[in-house]
Amino acid sequence: MKTSEWSATSPFPSGGGNTENKIRVEDCSVHDWYRFVLSFPPHLVRQYLVEFGADNSSLVLDPFCGTGTTNVECKKAGIPSWGIEASPVTYFASRTKCTWKKDTSKLLETAERIAEDAAKKIACSPALKTLSEEQNALLLKNSICPRPLSDALFLKEAIDGCETPFHDYFLLALAKHLVYSYSNLKFGPEVGVGRVKRESADIVGIWFQEMETVRRDLETFSAFSGTRADIFRGDAREIEGDAFRGKVDFVITSPPYPNEKDYSRTTRLESVALGFLKTKDDLRAVKQGFIRSNTKNVYRSDTDDSYIQGISSIKTLSDEIERRRRELGKTSGFERLYSTVVKQYFGGMARHLSNLRPYLKEGAMLAYVVGDQASYFQIPIRTSSLLGEVAESLGYRVEKVETFRKRFATATEDWLNEDVLILKYEGKNHEYLR
Repeated sequence: MKTSEWSATSPFPSGGGNTENKIRVEDCSVHDWYRFVLSFPPHLVRQYLVEFGADNSSLVLDPFCGTGTTNVECKKAGIPSWGIEASPVTYFASRTKCTWKKDTSKLLETAERIAEDAAKKIACSPALKTLSEEQNALLLKNSICPRPLSDALFLKEAIDGCETPFHDYFLLALAKHLVYSYSNLKFGPEVGVGRVKRESADIVGIWFQEMETVRRDLETFSAFSGTRADIFRGDAREIEGDAFRGKVDFVITSPPYPNEKDYSRTTRLESVALGFLKTKDDLRAVKQGFIRSNTKNVYRSDTDDSYIQGISSIKTLSDEIERRRRELGKTSGFERLYSTVVKQYFGGMARHLSNLRPYLKEGAMLAYVVGDQASYFQIPIRTSSLLGEVAESLGYRVEKVETFRKRFATATEDWLNEDVLILKYEGKNHEYLR
């Protein structure tokens, strides 16, 4: 099927709002333990679990699993799943959200003991607890005020000092509220710093209330605690998991889009405060495991563009962006990289789709939630269409493209599609594009 022949349909409510992407109240259990602000919603995952016919004999993969939306939704339905995530803090979040302890009888008792210990540390300390100078340099300025940061660090010390099987639940609750209850951060969806207002907060009390929610959710879904949800930390372009070769029935995922969002910034505060990132070298190592979707994540050694040399439409788009840059006289270092990002992004996705093939069953169905963009000199990037071309060159068949929602782009004052690209793996041996 030619790209121009693909039709976009929508099984979802029409309209220009963003309600389609919001988590529904009835879906908050477990998902809301910690949720990436750009996550796609659980009801969208359910849509495709039903459409694909997934059941407890299936294996579902999310190779860009983020905070585990696909995997948690699968576990709630008793469907085995596998997830891969490159960021250490979101890997930790998805792994924790997919590990359901059946015996929670001592969870609140232990949390209360930790809360008392933290409260004593906070009350008795003659000085505020701080991050290192190098850690502070990684944060957005004024992300969090000194007092709530200090109290949060004392709480982390109390959590780490308690030997308990519930440690990860306790730490994840702290990660969530560092951002949403203790910090000055705001999301729109870009992360930024709002009015510095949270000079104090009931750090321990808010955290303890969250543990009550976690315990309730674990009890609610205890019947599915044994459903497998294997979460690996890794680069989706270089998939590793020998136990899953030839076993994946379905893929439901939302990779990054080619735009100027630095995804590492969105989780920077909790990554640093909880010790997942300590130095600039740590941050660089993490970002090198990401798909190259923005100019702050491109390196001289990158070669992913070599994987899409045979796809002329991507080269044409990249050339158009570079031509527009020259016409506009834009000379900043980031602007010079716009055309490069496009090639590296789609090349990275080609590398991912190629290395994914050994893990798929013949006839496997895949759903990729991707959005059109206009970040680079207002030139439209039709992500689902171009990604479909990449997939077809690697032995996949484009079944359809469904419009999930529309987003308003302030730069172009136009509506952009967020689509679900539906693929079927034909199971054929295709030459890897070089």
